[in-house]
Amino acid sequence: MHPQMEAEQQRGMVASTVAPEAKASWSTTLKIAFRFGLSYFVLYCLPYPLNYLPWEKLTAWYDAMWLKIVPWVGLHLLHLSQPIVSLSNGSGDTPYGYVRSLCFIAFAALITIIWSLLDRKRENYRTLHQWGRLYLRIFLGSMLLIYGAFKVIPGQFPPIWQWRYLETFGESSPMGLLWTFMSASTSYTVFAGSVEMLGGILLFVPRLVTLGALISIAAMTNVFIVNMSYDVPVKLFSFHLLLLGIFLTLPEVQRLARFFVLNRPTEPSVPELHFRSRWLNRGFLIGQIALGLIFAGYNLHAANLQFKRFTTEYSAAQLPLHGTWAVDEFTLDGQVRPPLLTDSTRWQKAIIDTPGGIIVQGMDGKLLRLPGKTDPDKKTLELTRRDDAHWKANLSYAFPATGIMTMDGQINNQRAHITLHQLDGKYLLNTRGFHWINMAPFNR
Repeated sequence: MHPQMEAEQQRGMVASTVAPEAKASWSTTLKIAFRFGLSYFVLYCLPYPLNYLPWEKLTAWYDAMWLKIVPWVGLHLLHLSQPIVSLSNGSGDTPYGYVRSLCFIAFAALITIIWSLLDRKRENYRTLHQWGRLYLRIFLGSMLLIYGAFKVIPGQFPPIWQWRYLETFGESSPMGLLWTFMSASTSYTVFAGSVEMLGGILLFVPRLVTLGALISIAAMTNVFIVNMSYDVPVKLFSFHLLLLGIFLTLPEVQRLARFFVLNRPTEPSVPELHFRSRWLNRGFLIGQIALGLIFAGYNLHAANLQFKRFTTEYSAAQLPLHGTWAVDEFTLDGQVRPPLLTDSTRWQKAIIDTPGGIIVQGMDGKLLRLPGKTDPDKKTLELTRRDDAHWKANLSYAFPATGIMTMDGQINNQRAHITLHQLDGKYLLNTRGFHWINMAPFNR
């Protein structure tokens, strides 16, 4: 047979296998489930991608709409005792987040009812499903690239702060313990981020969407369980990303089950948004892959900037202040305070990790954060306390010898003189390292 005739016959065979699926009627249950699922996820994902584009007014309008609806629902329908406010503090598990998700469910149900009444005769939503699938997989891929990039370059889990080494496990929060664990195990953090980025980038490649969705399910299941286990306030968001991965995989469940579970042959899947023009298909494919690579590069760059800010700027801003300092002498109003465990005023150690103030360890071992600012030119420290609006300290510092620092000034209206020496910052956690051979478990 002539190669061209054989190719035409093969194309005809492919078309014949795709056509029945494309024209098949969906069941009523499937159509209703699709309407609700697509409506809910679009409501949840919006205003993406407008929040990445210079269309601030549209994004602000959408956010402002929910800022009015959600508190009203909380007050008048749910009768919550506390007013609902939107807080930008890094937590997505606020009352606002939960009530907003409830509002999304209600609005999606309303849209589904109206949609079902107005569009009862439609046989299927194959084309809309393909476009909706495109939007949702690009959203999920983008979020996975953000998650992964900030682990591959540890902008999310920077090197362990010096004060963490002095904090007891009992005083650490579950989330703080998780952050310390991730910061201490860079290889695991990079591995976890690589898996997330792999799933994310595959979602931008049409033929590899199912593989990317399966990897995203595995990655986000791990993230969600970790968030649940360590009380990380991103439970709602990670759960929705997991649901998106499942939603993208559902059309392929029968094919996957036939191949992996029943050990039977299966048919090729229907191409994602296949156009008649070969050039349009090729350009659309290149555009999706390029978008994924751009998004991956952008987030890796952002993660690198944050990592440098943690490791370089913070250290450089405090040199030679940066580090952990043990207090040798602590004098208030001319009276030397001996290192007694019962003295709640005397410092035991001072830890300087960031430009904003210091952390002191009292004689009882507890850590106290003293926010403030440092002036490297004047060599001064201005400190306050969050729990006492009247407390303040103004100290000047000097270095009479290598590794020795003195502080003089006022602490809570008392004349203070403090002498400190710098510790080497070496602990078992950051010096033990990795060993291929272990004669016995080193578990301490």
